[in-house]
Amino acid sequence: MALYTGTATAKGGRNGHVESSDGLLKFDLSIPKAMGGPGKEGATNPEQLFAAGYAACFGSAVDAVGRQKKLDTAGAEVTCNVGIDKVEGGFQLSARIQVKLPALDKAQAQEVAEAAHQMCPYSKATRGNIDVSLEVL
Repeated sequence: MALYTGTATAKGGRNGHVESSDGLLKFDLSIPKAMGGPGKEGATNPEQLFAAGYAACFGSAVDAVGRQKKLDTAGAEVTCNVGIDKVEGGFQLSARIQVKLPALDKAQAQEVAEAAHQMCPYSKATRGNIDVSLEVL
């Protein structure tokens, strides 16, 4: 049974509007110009929304791993780049996760990032489904 369920409704597809059930998230959507769309100013897209959720979730996993390993993850920064790639038969997502852990040396940061990648629910959901790369900066 789910501990929590987030709910959002989209109307109008990639050039429409999305809103969470509690009304806290309200976004107009637009297909980016790079994909042949209008790229409306002030509008977002599904890839940006997915990237934001993945980055936030991965950041929490980094913090949890840091606590478990008694390593300082203060100042951690996670950037998630979500691409939509043209493939045979349509499109496919890809993701690149970039992790900065300024309080740790490179080896410790790599250890934390890799452990977080095993723990993060977004990483678990995407594993084996899309290309995901992990980079420690």
